[in-house]
Amino acid sequence: MGRNEFTHRKCRGRGRAAFGRSPPEANGEQGRTPRTNAILAPGKRGSPGGFPRMFPPVYIADIAQHEGKEVTLHGWLYNRRSSGKLHFLQVRDGTGTMQCVVFKGNVPPEVFVEADHLPQETSIAVTGLVKKDTRSPLGFELDVKDLRVVSKPAREFPIGHKEHGVAFLMEQRHNWLRSLRQQVILRVRHSVVKAIRDFFDGRGFTLVDAPIFTPSACEGTSTLFEVPYFDLGKAYLTQSGQLYMEAAAMALGKVYCFGPTFRAEKSKTRRHLTEFWMVEPEVAYMDLDGDMQLMEELVSYVVQTVLAKHERELVEVLERDVAKLRDVKTPFPRITYTEAVEVIRSEQVRRAQAQPDEAEPERAGGVGGQHPPTPLEELRRAQAQPDEAGPERAGGVGGQHPPTPLEELRRAQAQPDEAGPESWGDDIGGDEETIVASAYDRPVMVHRYPSDLKAFYFKRDPADPKVAMGCDVLAPEGYGEIIGGGQREDDLAVLEASIEKHALPKEAFEWYLDVRRYGSVPHAGFGMGVERCVAWICGLHHVRETIPFARMMERITP
Repeated sequence: MGRNEFTHRKCRGRGRAAFGRSPPEANGEQGRTPRTNAILAPGKRGSPGGFPRMFPPVYIADIAQHEGKEVTLHGWLYNRRSSGKLHFLQVRDGTGTMQCVVFKGNVPPEVFVEADHLPQETSIAVTGLVKKDTRSPLGFELDVKDLRVVSKPAREFPIGHKEHGVAFLMEQRHNWLRSLRQQVILRVRHSVVKAIRDFFDGRGFTLVDAPIFTPSACEGTSTLFEVPYFDLGKAYLTQSGQLYMEAAAMALGKVYCFGPTFRAEKSKTRRHLTEFWMVEPEVAYMDLDGDMQLMEELVSYVVQTVLAKHERELVEVLERDVAKLRDVKTPFPRITYTEAVEVIRSEQVRRAQAQPDEAEPERAGGVGGQHPPTPLEELRRAQAQPDEAGPERAGGVGGQHPPTPLEELRRAQAQPDEAGPESWGDDIGGDEETIVASAYDRPVMVHRYPSDLKAFYFKRDPADPKVAMGCDVLAPEGYGEIIGGGQREDDLAVLEASIEKHALPKEAFEWYLDVRRYGSVPHAGFGMGVERCVAWICGLHHVRETIPFARMMERITP
């Protein structure tokens, strides 16, 4: 139920008593004389008879419903300009911004004079007639009949209508939120969160809240915030609710948690926050393939839902190329880690060999067919036509020809100890993720990473124990990983051995091992970070703008 609808239903016909106050007469008080001044002095309250009625409110977002009617808007002065007998006030109320036109002949003289001297962010109540105006982004403007000041700023608003540095804006984050750009980002974030909840709720999942304090870590303690916990020793701020969701899935089948998580990584990259929000579903009787299908369905649903609601704001305010978001539809391409490394290697070789005049513009056009194939083209040719090179290529007879890059990777995978530092088994970093994702017009799913790169709870692939049944979803346009997850190890003995191998205290995980002791089943899940998802959808360079008050290595205020 929207705010307007809720307020309207609660307040309709109930008057002031609905808000915990009785009319003056009920308390033996005399009603105050209505105020006659057009402008309410800053810091003073208007009388019930003189101040415009606030409830039920009229919001700018719903202004089309009030065409031809006289309404009162309550908000803040965003900007203003004057032209002779006209003042143009840009008033925002949290749901939108509307032009309010003050004509000298329509208001008392003192109102007209005052309107020309109101500072930015003055809180005001503006009464007037809603008129259609095709020049307005809203399609309407307000013909002002009265204007009342609720409060004037005590000092000049620190963020003016000019360029400011990021460091200054982050110090003024509490004020920066009032800008149009930040309002749009936060509305998109709200829609992302709502879409996530709607997606899982509509599919029969049960929300299960995971604890913020945890006695153990999912992936070691090096990236955890440690806190003292009374007489019980140490506790940690959660980095994931996954382990608890696995237990809950054995009770409820399909569950998810949604809340803040904390990572003490000493990273200052544009993709990292120390506090962020994550949704983590977990499903009993689900394998990796089912998990990947759930991942792509969630991402597609969220993106298309947000696009349907915010396309105009994304284009006009954030200058986002929404054509790229329209392509975010299932199915997503799926490649293995081995194939992803091949794409990375091929692209790195191409970049090293490319001359300046063979750079991206010619690659886009394919001039004369002289440019080398893209990494994706090479990979697909190798996979689709493995015998194309003949017996010698397939077998490497006499060592007369060099192996293909894909053959090299497979050999390295079979003999990892003989490989170099940049070989199969290395983790894929942010730059490498960008290379892989740039080969596609939608998110790409990279699955079956080396087991040594994954946490203790990942199930190994029965067909190839060197790789784990995990998957990362990489967003295009350089935004990198937005989802990580996979199938969990459901065999008790294997999981116990994995805990020991990772040098984790077994006693801290006894409750987690019980999930396997009593009716263990295959199960899978994943985590999706809200902030990275919002950054990608909005086309933002840094995740710091995607959360109201960012927490990073160098920032704990405001």
